[in-house]
Amino acid sequence: MIRTLLYDPTAEQLQSGNQELLDTWRESADTILWIDCFELPQAEERRLLQTYFSLHALAIQDAQRTRHPPKVEPFEDHTFVLLKGLDAETQDINFGTIQIAIFVGERFVVTRHTGESPSIDKLWSQTEAKPQLLASGADFLSVRLASIVVNRYLPILLALENRLDDLEEEMIAHPRDALLAELVRHKANLKKLRRIVTYHVQLFQEIKTSIPAGIRDQLRHEITDVYEHLERTMSLAGLYYELASDLMDGYITMASHRLNHIVKVLTIVTTVFVPLSFMAGLYGMNFVNMPELQMRYGYFVLLGIMATTGAGILLALYRKGWLKKA
Repeated sequence: MIRTLLYDPTAEQLQSGNQELLDTWRESADTILWIDCFELPQAEERRLLQTYFSLHALAIQDAQRTRHPPKVEPFEDHTFVLLKGLDAETQDINFGTIQIAIFVGERFVVTRHTGESPSIDKLWSQTEAKPQLLASGADFLSVRLASIVVNRYLPILLALENRLDDLEEEMIAHPRDALLAELVRHKANLKKLRRIVTYHVQLFQEIKTSIPAGIRDQLRHEITDVYEHLERTMSLAGLYYELASDLMDGYITMASHRLNHIVKVLTIVTTVFVPLSFMAGLYGMNFVNMPELQMRYGYFVLLGIMATTGAGILLALYRKGWLKKA
């Protein structure tokens, strides 16, 4: 699918259409074009981008990959930026990503994505409603798109903070393995998100330090704003990752404490009944020459010894404090 927006500054008019606007753009030296490519055959897409925009073949190849780290690559007359955005299904920390490629030149913006992109759709609708966004320049539109893409990461992090607080309370009130499993998932997603955001921080640090071709120096403030937003996101991702780790450690510690309590109770029971079992087993043997078997009150004497032994053990354990803690 190809969709295009063409802005004519002379007539102050915005046109929307398909591939047919490419020839109009090429024939007019003042117009600014935004072309968005999605689910095109790669060979056709490559031919179109090289024919109309003279984009580098290796940059197009990177843009068409389903997996590639975010990067920025300046060329003589344009800049290639590759971002990793959230997909359309993402609503929380269990997120999925898509590749978003941006080629920005003096008079054009080319976007290419591997899946449906709410960020591009949002900016597309804003531009149709407010053509001044495209009139402000292709570089301005590109920086605005990058800002929308990276701004989607922060809300899912802030939503996770409330869930982590709830998990902490549930672990204390009603500990169960399902909570630990959820924490493991959150920790894995946070690690993945932190890695992605780190790539973006490095990318915009590079752009901020050395403004590449096709982007005006006047946009340094907007670029810095995107960079600072990413830094905050990375900081929160690291903080919540550590919090999830602490909650996991706390859950394991509590489970270990409960297990130790159970083992202590079983140890007390065993300590009391082992000598009693020994006595019962000893006098349960069927030998003729057992003097105590001939005693009139032998049975009651043995019961008394067993009761005294058990009571003595319990008293000793009580004085040591085991029974109080058990």
